[in-house]
Amino acid sequence: MKATTQLSVSRKRTVTSIAVLLLLLNANLNAQNKNMVARLTRYEVKPEHQNGFRKAISEYVLRSLDLGSNIMAEAYFEEANPTVWWIIERWSSKKEFEKNSASSGFKATELLFAKALVQPAKVIYVKDLEPLSKQQWRKTARKNDKPITIMLFVDAKAGTEGNFKKVYHTAMPQFRGEPGVVTYQLSQLEEDSTRFVTYEKFRGEDAFQYHLKFPPIQPVIDYLETSIRQQPFQTGIHRLIEFAPLTRE
Repeated sequence: MKATTQLSVSRKRTVTSIAVLLLLLNANLNAQNKNMVARLTRYEVKPEHQNGFRKAISEYVLRSLDLGSNIMAEAYFEEANPTVWWIIERWSSKKEFEKNSASSGFKATELLFAKALVQPAKVIYVKDLEPLSKQQWRKTARKNDKPITIMLFVDAKAGTEGNFKKVYHTAMPQFRGEPGVVTYQLSQLEEDSTRFVTYEKFRGEDAFQYHLKFPPIQPVIDYLETSIRQQPFQTGIHRLIEFAPLTRE
């Protein structure tokens, strides 16, 4: 009886220790997320400048990843419109991002932008709602994967954004647990609290199709079909093909 009681007490202490550790980890992630700069930049590139632009963007991404203050940096073109390119990046703080932006390498890239773009680049700052660590952001696809990344822009009806965040908060652990998911994030645009964007990286098309049939996605679909400003919600989907850094396990 005494041994059983001691075992029970030991288990309770273990569970309590794990719970405290998880709370500390979550608090640390929240603190990091508070200072972090998350930025999406959209470019529409003239066909005659695409080769040079791609080289410059790839070099920018690789330079960024080598810096300790960088959390993640990736470059993509849109599958449906290869003239539209994106840089998705996160930095530990505004100060570190500005330091990188002031570098000679960044300024040289900006000079190329002036003549290579159809129109000025569009910059979108976001706040991550389900924080990830740097290690989680740096998770890569496997060598034999054919990854695709999905961005879904959501324009919520005013007053319903809280419900959208609640639905996603419930589903997020299950989404991230799917075998075909590399990274999954929901972010809110800093300039407009009713607008959101998802970042969903899958190991391949089969993994994405599995996700669309995954039962926990249904409450999200229900929200998207009833509570956004413009239907159908599929018009907000951007299928992206990565071209930098192309890191694999």
